[in-house]
Amino acid sequence: MTDFAIGSLVHARGREWVVLPESQDELLVLRPLGGTDDEITGLDTLLEDARSATFALPDPARAGDFRSARMLYDAVRLGFRASAGPFRSFASLGVEPRSYQLVPLLMALKMDPVRLLIADDVGIGKTVESGLIAKELLARGDAGGLTVLCPPQLAEQWQRELAEKFHIEAELVLPSTARRLEKFASARQSIFEVFPYTVVSMDYVKSDRRRDEFVRSCPDLVIVDEAHTCAQADGRGAQHQRHELVKKLAEGAHRHLILVTATPHSGKEEAFRSLLTLLDTSYVNLPADLTGPSQEPVRRKLAGQFVQRRRADIKHFADEDTPFPTRIEVEESEGAYTLTPEYATLFNDVLDYTRESVGSAESGSRDQRVRWWSALSLLRALASSPAAAAATLTNRAASAEAKTVAEADAIGRHRVMDMAVDDDAEGADLVHGALVTLEDDTRSTDQARLRALARRAEALGGTADAKLTKGISLVKRLLKDGHQPIVFCRFIQTAEYVAEALRTALRGVEVAAVTGLLAPTEREARVAELAQADKRVLVATDCLSEGINLQEAFDAVLHYDLAWNPTRHEQREGRVDRYGQPRKEVRVVTLFGKDNQIDGLVLDVLLRKHKTIRSQLGISVPVPTGSDALVEAVFEGLVLRGARVSSQQMGLFDDLTKEQFEDVHTEWEESATKETRSRTMFAQERIKTDDVVRELEAIRSAIGGPLDVRRFVTDAIRTHGGVVAQDHGGEVVRLDLTETPRSLQDAVGGRQELRVRFEGPVDDGEVRLVRTHPFVEGLASHVLDAALDGEGVARRSGVVRTQAVTTRTTVLLVRFRFHLVVTREGEERAMLAEDVGVLGFQGAPSDPTWLPEGLAAASLSATPDANIGPDQARHFLQRVTDEFDALRPKIEAEAKRRGDDLLDAHRRVRDAAKATGRYTVQHQDEPDVLGVFILLPAA
Repeated sequence: MTDFAIGSLVHARGREWVVLPESQDELLVLRPLGGTDDEITGLDTLLEDARSATFALPDPARAGDFRSARMLYDAVRLGFRASAGPFRSFASLGVEPRSYQLVPLLMALKMDPVRLLIADDVGIGKTVESGLIAKELLARGDAGGLTVLCPPQLAEQWQRELAEKFHIEAELVLPSTARRLEKFASARQSIFEVFPYTVVSMDYVKSDRRRDEFVRSCPDLVIVDEAHTCAQADGRGAQHQRHELVKKLAEGAHRHLILVTATPHSGKEEAFRSLLTLLDTSYVNLPADLTGPSQEPVRRKLAGQFVQRRRADIKHFADEDTPFPTRIEVEESEGAYTLTPEYATLFNDVLDYTRESVGSAESGSRDQRVRWWSALSLLRALASSPAAAAATLTNRAASAEAKTVAEADAIGRHRVMDMAVDDDAEGADLVHGALVTLEDDTRSTDQARLRALARRAEALGGTADAKLTKGISLVKRLLKDGHQPIVFCRFIQTAEYVAEALRTALRGVEVAAVTGLLAPTEREARVAELAQADKRVLVATDCLSEGINLQEAFDAVLHYDLAWNPTRHEQREGRVDRYGQPRKEVRVVTLFGKDNQIDGLVLDVLLRKHKTIRSQLGISVPVPTGSDALVEAVFEGLVLRGARVSSQQMGLFDDLTKEQFEDVHTEWEESATKETRSRTMFAQERIKTDDVVRELEAIRSAIGGPLDVRRFVTDAIRTHGGVVAQDHGGEVVRLDLTETPRSLQDAVGGRQELRVRFEGPVDDGEVRLVRTHPFVEGLASHVLDAALDGEGVARRSGVVRTQAVTTRTTVLLVRFRFHLVVTREGEERAMLAEDVGVLGFQGAPSDPTWLPEGLAAASLSATPDANIGPDQARHFLQRVTDEFDALRPKIEAEAKRRGDDLLDAHRRVRDAAKATGRYTVQHQDEPDVLGVFILLPAA
């Protein structure tokens, strides 16, 4: 091992460096004193000289004014990337966590291993919550690597979020990237052994031939996004494979597992319980009813691993307001349209055909079920658009491949219905097809009839399509009101048809369509390109309805096609209605046909009931599993016994379906009641907000928060000759760096003008500045480097007269470095922690009266009344430096106290874990005295 202790100073290559924990043997891993992580380098002591260095006291001859003190203090704190405090990772985050987002982290740090289900509502920030846990476990050495398992369409978003918000550079493992990554692995290596951080398509590794190899080489920390798609399922389908994969990962006794989903309970109690068994196998016997005193131990245990909160639970958490947009649902009547006579006639003729087709087959036979699903698909496509109807009429039915009734029903339900949300939305925008190709003599007649219907459907585009006309009108209204809308369609053909019509109808508006025909990477690229337009409309299928964050570029949703599951509607709206939406309001419009029996059924049976429950409870409750049977039964009545379409809404329910309708709504209401109780139990109200606030304040005190970033940036830019102006009541700050030194402009990336926010969502053309943003990082490094060189506006010393003191007061800025060692299972992990303190005393250095820490720090905000001459300033400062040995015992004692606090903080947040490990802390003997500032009473 090297002779230089971790955190010590060395002199090499003509400058001072800090020794980092990665150093070993003759290799020193160093970071420049005052530099950034981008400047970290390695030095071979066999080839280059390095010697111990000490940090010199400020030069009294290079005194500045008192504003240097606060600016220097902020620059140092904001530059920390290995901070002291209760959390190891926060100094290197690219996001400012909300207080409520610390709750899952505090829960996780009390487990070993971590097994946690995060089921907060859509738009609360589950990605940030799970990312905070992962970053902290990695920073503490409790995990050595990370894999995120997610649907393929979310992989790039996860990669970007990890990089931008957590500075974790993860490799994408997809069918398109795996071969390239394998070139970096030896014959006996897995790519997961070569790359410690990966984002993996769940569907790529779930197959039987890849699963075992992945489980063998998977890192010890796994995040499973959209975890509801991994609930146990019957049969051998994709969901079953996902469940088996995560189940095998969970069998690793030391593996950390974080499950993330906004819909943990899809209406199937056994599916929900199967998710919980991934956390703990004992939950397989979890009772359905957890209320009552007898279930208190079970509730407590589950509450330690399951967090589920509504927006109302966290909107004002810990006295911190979290700005969520208000969802404005346009009156239902605004989205209503009436079929044109031509379209109504086609609808009736299609109904006649479907009745004849289904009725001509033997009841309950495989042929009848194939024809039934083909008929239902055709009706749904016709309700969507002429383009989707024409494609359905000319395509072969997917269920025609089925060999049994059960197989035909399974294929039909998967392709036609929206009831199952346990699976992802991939492939959901494909038409089912109407050509059944059965072995009978009606085949050619059927095909000729369908082709004729297809030609009629193709001729109904444009003005003959009242739905399209109404949809264009609604989009125009949204644009006129200043919104940027997303138009959600069910089928690829409908999305392309609507997008083309909007391009023709809208001037000066960019329109783009995103469907399942595009690979996930192409979808992201198209959305990103569209987001650059001043006025924009995104037309999308449900391939974008789940998981994708679109709130920064869009703020309204038009349901062009009704989903047959209210959860799909909630997912669509959740793309824009979420934390991070810069608009205070988001708009939602639902388009439906007043005389379209398909739309009427969905509205009556599902959507209106869902809306009522959500408005009453403030939560979205999944539709009961019996609803698909009800929808099928009602449609069966429509097809086999229903009347022709008229201009008035028709009564769809016979006595049998009315009874089913009532049963489903009763079950739905019972589910809503149960869901409300569950969210009350697992909203983590037992975690005291005072505990969360204490930890958040501790870390912000150590590294600075949004207010510190704002003060530092604005003061530094003004002091260097730049212009700072405020818009929107101070929420937006305009920075003009045109007149600042070129060296400063280079340090912040060369930008001369920008509009920034320091808190809350950003709008188009704005930048959110957090402490790790390259602009802030570069500015802090520039200020600190110039101060250490005795140049620039921030000097290491200063003397001022002020009415804030009645006795001469000296303020010291001191940087402390600690060597933190964690020993777990016989293995040691060394870490560096840095802290900055403000020490103050009154009187002479030889006989100081030390001030409380809070009072000393408050001195940095004193308002100066006058500076004093350079000779007099040099005299006061020289006396401090000459008698500095008298101050060292206090500084040493402060270093020990802060080391003890650091040790206590690490133990405190891990106090309930089964194996917390052993922590030791050693401070460097000579902390760095960065600044000496003297306040004299006003003359």
